[in-house]
Amino acid sequence: MSIAFTRANIKVLGFDIDQSKAEKINNGQSYFRHIPSDFIADAVDKNFLSATTDFSNISTVDVIIICLPTPLNKYREPDLSYVINTMGEIAPYLRKGQLLSLESTTYPGTTDEELKGRIEERGFTIGEDFFLVYSPEREDPGNPNFSTGTIPKVVGGTTSHCLEVGVVLYEQIIERVVPLSSTKAAELTKLLENIYRSINIGLVNEMKMIADKMDIDIWEVIDAAATKPFGFTPFYPGPGLGGHCIPIDPFYLTWKAKEYGLNTRFIELSGEINTQMPQWVIQKVTDALNEREKSMKGSKVLVLGLSYKKNIDDVRESPSVELMELLEQKGAILHYSDPFIPKFPKMREYYFDLDSTAISKEVLEEMDCVIISTNHDDFDYEFIRKNSRLIVDTRGVYRNNYSNVIKA
Repeated sequence: MSIAFTRANIKVLGFDIDQSKAEKINNGQSYFRHIPSDFIADAVDKNFLSATTDFSNISTVDVIIICLPTPLNKYREPDLSYVINTMGEIAPYLRKGQLLSLESTTYPGTTDEELKGRIEERGFTIGEDFFLVYSPEREDPGNPNFSTGTIPKVVGGTTSHCLEVGVVLYEQIIERVVPLSSTKAAELTKLLENIYRSINIGLVNEMKMIADKMDIDIWEVIDAAATKPFGFTPFYPGPGLGGHCIPIDPFYLTWKAKEYGLNTRFIELSGEINTQMPQWVIQKVTDALNEREKSMKGSKVLVLGLSYKKNIDDVRESPSVELMELLEQKGAILHYSDPFIPKFPKMREYYFDLDSTAISKEVLEEMDCVIISTNHDDFDYEFIRKNSRLIVDTRGVYRNNYSNVIKA
């Protein structure tokens, strides 16, 4: 988004608490694999992009866009601490005439209930001398068919004047801006998008387990159903849900719905199914090793793909990481290979002191089991199949039946 603004000749100042990230930006370097450093360097060289850790500089900008994580706590309740703490940091530096846009995914009511009052405490009147909107992020990293500018952008304002200002902002870089009647409507729109996916993924994961018991290839069934030109959208099973949206966002609405005395049964059921998928995969690995007279404890296991989806370097909520945790608990000797993630990154809940293992004939032959957890295009799957003793395929990479491949 920053690059999109700079290309519209709008200056962008990035804020972060991580000094190393600010330094990389200011040196024209990207720390995202899917964003080339050339994009950053070009914007920096033209004096349209810079970054800082000094939040007093908030007073120098006209627009503040908050793009912070909104995770769940251990009780699966919304954790807005990143947003609220940041508001506390920037509040002393807010000034009249600014627009603040929250893009973090959250429950309906957050913008007005959590941000509006904190802004008004500074003596501003929302809609007159300060403007507040909610406009959820819509991104699909690694998708070559869409960019920031071509994905329609939903915007809801605290007042009609706020909405007008928000629309004007995003029209500078987005081909189609979709105005809504309120911030609540925009907040719920984002949740509906992600809940739709979560429920359908939960359905197809449940279908996968049923098909497995009936000795039916679920991938064949999905491909066949997808030939119907109406009334069906294909979703695909996997080892669990990953990313910063689908595993988390539905529970934001579940939590908020309880305030209105409502139980979100579809959401919770799909969440239960999707959450149990890593355990399902581990059981398939255990059974496959047992059939080969091997125990999980002491077996060498190579997890292919660490990121939550293929061809990106994002490990947030990745089921691959949960699989590694479960494998380690059962005594497996762990290795992973991911061309986009050379060293296991620091995460809030998990850490393994591991570097990515280069795939070779010798490495594959040494492993007791190879798990295809993320189906990166860079992997040579035919080479992997020919040189592996046992493969557990969670992504439907191998559509034919092979003696050394277990579909999970």
